Amino acid sequence: MDGKLRVLLLGLVLIFAVTPPANAAGVGEVTGFGSNPGNLKMFRYTPDGLPSGRPVVVAMHGCTQDAAGYGTNTGWVQLAQQARFTLVLPQQQTTNNASKCFTWFDGVKTPQEALSVKQMVDRAVADAGADPARVYISGLSAGGAMTAAMLALYPATFKAGAVVAGLPYGCATSQLTAFSCMNPGKNLTPRQWGDKVRAGGYPGPWPVVSIWHGTADYTVNSANLTELAEQWTDVHGTDAVADTRDTMAGFPHAVYRNSAGQAVVQTYSITGMGHGQPVDPVQCGTAAPYIVDVNLCAAGRTAQDWALAE
Repeated sequence: MDGKLRVLLLGLVLIFAVTPPANAAGVGEVTGFGSNPGNLKMFRYTPDGLPSGRPVVVAMHGCTQDAAGYGTNTGWVQLAQQARFTLVLPQQQTTNNASKCFTWFDGVKTPQEALSVKQMVDRAVADAGADPARVYISGLSAGGAMTAAMLALYPATFKAGAVVAGLPYGCATSQLTAFSCMNPGKNLTPRQWGDKVRAGGYPGPWPVVSIWHGTADYTVNSANLTELAEQWTDVHGTDAVADTRDTMAGFPHAVYRNSAGQAVVQTYSITGMGHGQPVDPVQCGTAAPYIVDVNLCAAGRTAQDWALAE
């Protein structure tokens, strides 16, 4: 089948699928998934009759949110049912953080929580007989910052990631420095940002990355979109000058390609949106606190970018 036709059909499947969306009741807790050094909870949604060899997507909530609500309101549960993949939903505990923020800014706790999430992925792949080469991750706010950390700490695990209203990996090393990273943000060179990711010694290939951010976000300054793009283009060995610019549902969209022409970084700048994740209830998702109806569903677009229905 022609590649452009496949993309078109995928979009139609994700937007117009008649399968009714699953609700939060279909999201169940999984215990005993590993040593769990980060003391997180694991929730999962698996469509009925899911065949082996399908993808796994990890979706990480923001502060004050929970796993089931985030998975449902962003549209990820609905998309898992429609496109047939396992959805893993890590959940922070108030014993770790009173606001239920993932700890993306701590030299000790960040690796611990990251290992817990990695153990969730391993359990999900094993239980579903999933394709280990098709594992993806996305997250909002603190979950977005933790998504960037997962891509840096476990790059061989993930094929791609989507950071929504998040921050570059390695921006903060303490709660105090986390606030200045959030707003106004930290301005480093692309090489300095890239070196923080490369410090783990992984030789590549690296996950591709998409970055979503509202221009009116005063919680996590939208300057972090630029810094994230600089970090991950440098990791991929390309410059931070977009190869193409267009619009998606009227919002600026930029694509950064490597020397082979592969889109390795994409940015979606949501004009006028504050802190949150974009949704479009006609396509997927439901407006809720920090889940914003802007007539563009970030999860749905990301699912298309990742060709999850194939």
